[in-house]
Amino acid sequence: MSNQHRTGITDPHEISRRWFLAQCGVGLGSVALGQLLGEAGLAAARQQGSDPLAPKAPHYAPKAKNVIFLFMAGAPSHLELLDYKPQLTRFDGTMPPAELLEGYRAAFIDPHSTLLGPKFKYSRHGQSNAEISEVLPHLGSVADDIAIVKSMTTDAFNHAPGQILMNTGSQQFGRPSLGSWVTYGLGSESRDLPAFVVFSSGSKGPSGGNACWGSGFLPTVHQGVTFRSAGEPVLYLSNPKGVDSGLQKASLDAVRDLNRMRLQAIGDPEIATRINSFEMAFRMQSSVPDLMDISTEPQSILDLYGAQPGKSSYANNCLLARRLVERGVRFVQLFHESWDQHADLTNRIQTNCKDTDRPSAALLKDLKQRGLLDETLVLWGGEFGRTPMVQGPETDGRDHHPNAFAVWLAGGGIRPGTTLGETDELGFNVVKDKVHVHDLHATILHLLGFDHTRLTHRFQGRDFRLTDVHGNVVKQLLA
Repeated sequence: MSNQHRTGITDPHEISRRWFLAQCGVGLGSVALGQLLGEAGLAAARQQGSDPLAPKAPHYAPKAKNVIFLFMAGAPSHLELLDYKPQLTRFDGTMPPAELLEGYRAAFIDPHSTLLGPKFKYSRHGQSNAEISEVLPHLGSVADDIAIVKSMTTDAFNHAPGQILMNTGSQQFGRPSLGSWVTYGLGSESRDLPAFVVFSSGSKGPSGGNACWGSGFLPTVHQGVTFRSAGEPVLYLSNPKGVDSGLQKASLDAVRDLNRMRLQAIGDPEIATRINSFEMAFRMQSSVPDLMDISTEPQSILDLYGAQPGKSSYANNCLLARRLVERGVRFVQLFHESWDQHADLTNRIQTNCKDTDRPSAALLKDLKQRGLLDETLVLWGGEFGRTPMVQGPETDGRDHHPNAFAVWLAGGGIRPGTTLGETDELGFNVVKDKVHVHDLHATILHLLGFDHTRLTHRFQGRDFRLTDVHGNVVKQLLA
């Protein structure tokens, strides 16, 4: 057979660049496609078919099955809440030691501002004798169920990079979030709800934006889905006028069949994502209204959280988080962006704690009484801490501070009643048991059954992971 017949081209001068790339023996089109998809993504798509969120086994037996991340965006002051420094009260209004400030970078203030003593009293709680601020009385009531880490540290001192680092392990946009890595590794046990659900409350959304729950270079089926606790729960989920359920299902079935044919042909994981998204949205039309109707909860539960049906609040979001993990949702994240107290520190912290303390503690109590706390890891914290030095003309504000901050964890394999780490007498630097954000991520993945160095995804020619090239499991936190 002649070359002309093999190519289907009668005139050799008609050989085009498009034909050469698609059909010639070196297979450049196939090489390019393989480079874009990646061998791992192609194999995963073929193995999982049209269900990329099918439950998967971790590396070893997990302590936790689900995660609820209570993200206090804006950076709550560790000095007012969880890390009492009586010496800071003693030196209130004086200059910090010069050697303490060598090489220190502040976001806004002159680092040589005077020291500011804690605004609230502390007291001991529970058999663990945990020291907790007076503005967190409800947290004090569950002190023996939580582990407090006073020795957190991070690399970022501005909100957007700090929040993105805390949520993705990198200060750069485009990396998968913690929730995305978890669903990538474990899949989901819920067929009718997304694997990763996000709520937002407070004065605004997080400074890091959607990157805080994005999927980065992972298949987009693993990104967080934003729910609202009042009004229409999920935007654009309802059918348009003139489209009934029968017509919708017939249309979706036709689209699904076409997508499956294309998936089998080229194996692009994003086609599996598209199939899953259409089918999930159809099932969510019936599952989401039932989920979001908290009026079906006993009045005692509503009172426990301080939740009010039909209203948008952090309290409602905490109750919905419990309802979601009950239904098999793998990762729930609550953003409460209200903690950036550069001024009016005392009043605003009191307001924030009034909004969040009771629901956060209620979530732990509710999970525990339902037998869910042992398998649900709960994490509370922000992106960094606040300076021991004052900011603002009224001596009632603190600037961003990456050197030290505090978080607490509970459930899911965490050793309860633990207080880990110490800062210096001014709460400026960590002096014992330093825990970097990468260490926290490694520990969370460990509790979910993963070796954080082995949970990877190949992208642009190399394997990426949540902890990059860092991170150690904090064994002192493990039960």
